[in-house]
Amino acid sequence: MTAEATGTPGADAPLSTLPIALDAVGGDHGAAPNVDGAVQAAKAGVPVLLVGDRVKLHAELGKHAGSSSLPLEVVDAPDVIGMDEHATDVRGRPQASINVCMKLVKEGKAAAAVSMGHSGATMTAALFTLGRIKGVDRPAILTHLPAQGGFTTLLDAGANTDVRPAYLVQWARLASVYLRVLEGRENPSVGLLSIGEEDHKGTQLVVETNTLLRELHGKGVNFFGNVEGRDVFKGTTDVVLTDGFTGNVVLKLAEGEAKVIFSWVKEALNSNLKSKVGGLLARDALRGLAERMDPSTYGASILIGVRGLAFIGHGSADAKAVKNALLRAARAHEGNLIPRLEAAFKEQAG
Repeated sequence: MTAEATGTPGADAPLSTLPIALDAVGGDHGAAPNVDGAVQAAKAGVPVLLVGDRVKLHAELGKHAGSSSLPLEVVDAPDVIGMDEHATDVRGRPQASINVCMKLVKEGKAAAAVSMGHSGATMTAALFTLGRIKGVDRPAILTHLPAQGGFTTLLDAGANTDVRPAYLVQWARLASVYLRVLEGRENPSVGLLSIGEEDHKGTQLVVETNTLLRELHGKGVNFFGNVEGRDVFKGTTDVVLTDGFTGNVVLKLAEGEAKVIFSWVKEALNSNLKSKVGGLLARDALRGLAERMDPSTYGASILIGVRGLAFIGHGSADAKAVKNALLRAARAHEGNLIPRLEAAFKEQAG
């Protein structure tokens, strides 16, 4: 593994923080959107290590005028885990870009790892290289969904399909600390996804988890109670807990429905001359709505519970998503998220 500087950092770039390691060849579209997003993040003051094939990355950087003056550095990783390969392949391929990213974090050379590539490989690499926070049995994917009044934090969004009540309780603690550190929500409310608001409603998993969360209420977790599917988008609680299978279905349903609804709006506004005039008048408002509904706005989801910062994005991510993922990762590092998560679980053990 070798590192090559593409230039000296910009004079006004805040380099008090470690760089973010980006799996710059991962994802459906390869290096192009990753490098574009990294350039945008670097212009915003976030130093980035571009991890991947040295020749490809230098070629992409050459397409961005002025990139040589930005805090960008190429770290050579000749191998990449393809989107159609098995997640377990990551274990025997130390030169794969995602493994190199995680190693940089482990060695303290990078503040966080960000990948738009193979999500399973990213999770495996993070667990294998970084390990888990003491007291956490299973890390979870924590993501944000647009909701009334802002956003709702959902977990698990796909890391664990088979779960136990203890896992959900741990995720409640993790999410509560995360929102306090990164979003300034001092006492975030936690809801448990079920088919009814009553404590006795739901599967055995939900009923048992509800009991445990009731006991934990006021001890680092502000448990609201059960919430239903509609509450996710009403913003009834700051956090919604569920298993990874259900959470992933909710996430993809929400993203798919948002696209369909917005296409209906555009279709209606183009249906006749009067509607087109109304669309022009509402153009700025519609742009704001599109921004809120765009998954790229949130960049990537954190794999929370591992002993290091690891972020997982969509394989189809564009440059905007990559940029926002890098900015979010930098914020998590600057907020000392990992030490604060570890402290929360140490207090619980004590």
